[in-house]
Amino acid sequence: MHALRHVTLRVDRGEFVAIMGPSGSGKSTLMNIIGCLDIADQGRYSLAGIPVSLATSAELAGLRNRHIGFIFQSFNLIPRISALRNVEMPMIYAGVNPDTRRKRALTALAIVGLRGREHHTAAQLSGGQQQRVAIARAIVNNPDIIIADEPTGALDSQTGKEIMQLFTQLNAGGKTIVMVTHEDEIARYAQRIVQVKDGQIFDIKYL
Repeated sequence: MHALRHVTLRVDRGEFVAIMGPSGSGKSTLMNIIGCLDIADQGRYSLAGIPVSLATSAELAGLRNRHIGFIFQSFNLIPRISALRNVEMPMIYAGVNPDTRRKRALTALAIVGLRGREHHTAAQLSGGQQQRVAIARAIVNNPDIIIADEPTGALDSQTGKEIMQLFTQLNAGGKTIVMVTHEDEIARYAQRIVQVKDGQIFDIKYL
């Protein structure tokens, strides 16, 4: 079974793209390929001019660390450590020294509106605040691209709007955003909606 077939897609620097489609349509597979989590069996994919399809596992990890920040519906935070420590995690893996880690994590948390909440554990934060921590973690290494998988799916509608306003601000600041969503209202925050069905792109709409 082919998850994707004959897909051609270009995302330009600074774009905000929403990927939509029914369950099993291939949208998550497309997102995973864009995020260098999966490699296509055939075809070519380049990220910032780098031929991803030829990269080794170590090179893929380096690409993800340098170029991509991930945001997930389930937040994927460690519940018993502080928001600050959660945001520091990508920098620990990147070998950033502790003083620099702390400064950059504090700055990222301030950007997402969590100044004063740095030492709360993830379990002590609301769903919206946890998603803000996840966004801070995604941007702390200053990636070119943010990959977001149903970033508002676990949130109430008002909190979802606040998170999407934050995405809009990040995009206005130059971040490229590729977001998977099933919600029309959320997709309308993007500049372009890519509709996927049966493993193929069947419609692209500019907003």
